[in-house]
Amino acid sequence: MDAREGGPDRDPPVGSRVVVRHRLPSPDPVSGASLTDVVGDLVGADTTGLTVATRRGEVRVARADVTVLKVVPPRPSRRGAPHRALSVEDLQRVMVGAWPAMETARLGGWLLRASRGFTQRANSVVTTGDPGLPLPDALAAVERWYAERGLPANLTVASLWGSDPAADPVTVEALARGYHLRRPTLTLTAATVTVADLAVPQPDPNHHPPEVALADGLDDAWLDAYRSYREVDEEAARAILTGSPAQVFATARDEDHTVVGVGRLGISDAWGGIAAMWVAPAARRRGTASLVLRALAREAAARGLRSLHLQTDEVNAPALALYERHGFERHHVYVNVARSPG
Repeated sequence: MDAREGGPDRDPPVGSRVVVRHRLPSPDPVSGASLTDVVGDLVGADTTGLTVATRRGEVRVARADVTVLKVVPPRPSRRGAPHRALSVEDLQRVMVGAWPAMETARLGGWLLRASRGFTQRANSVVTTGDPGLPLPDALAAVERWYAERGLPANLTVASLWGSDPAADPVTVEALARGYHLRRPTLTLTAATVTVADLAVPQPDPNHHPPEVALADGLDDAWLDAYRSYREVDEEAARAILTGSPAQVFATARDEDHTVVGVGRLGISDAWGGIAAMWVAPAARRRGTASLVLRALAREAAARGLRSLHLQTDEVNAPALALYERHGFERHHVYVNVARSPG
């Protein structure tokens, strides 16, 4: 059995969209085929089999009959290139697995995430869908859940690029309860092949371009570089950075073997999420970020991922220019609406 995300001994998370190829009890009388595919959402997995919700209902496949188990992207919600075809809500759900929280809980269609306060993404509520309660009651439940963990309630509210997430009813209700609004974050997407094929110029002939190495595991040198530009809760950071169904760490080193750049590819729902991009100040404007980005994209392509996503603050003009120069396009915008700590 081949599970593309997580390896052959690890099932994809329940809720993933999958294709399950399995043996038929007997060859098909018309085609003679001995194998068939089931496509849908994985809703159950145990030692004896897998349950997949398809358009025609749930299908149970005995584990002994499975030959291939592969995660595929969510069904497109509109026409266009794969990296543009998902709705805001579906892409928000896809991104969860690429930067996974230490602890999660469901409130209707909302997903509550907590990770000891390390990063906004891993400590906020994905407010896609219906929470199953009136908004004031839903926010009260959110506040209780985060208070139990010593954290302020924090909501991620997403909307189409060009719209105003501050006008969303969730944001309006939260602001009325005393929450504050963080600056907008852009979500960008790209075709993997576009980023993988990019040409990286060497603007300074006096410096050799750094070498970029890739690894599936997190090592101390990578984490030290990550720690150099942000405050890190090591337990939470390690849990998040290594918690995706699969991940790849890129480390760029100069001719003295000094780490001058890092990046991470988180793999979930047949998408690749680019994150934790950093370049040492002395190595900037030398193509280092482009080399890291290209290396991660080529690895994503080698693993069969057609699309990439990433997030950057709307006001981070240099990062936005870099990513758009390499084929990323603006997909949607989101804001975090949070209570003040304490």
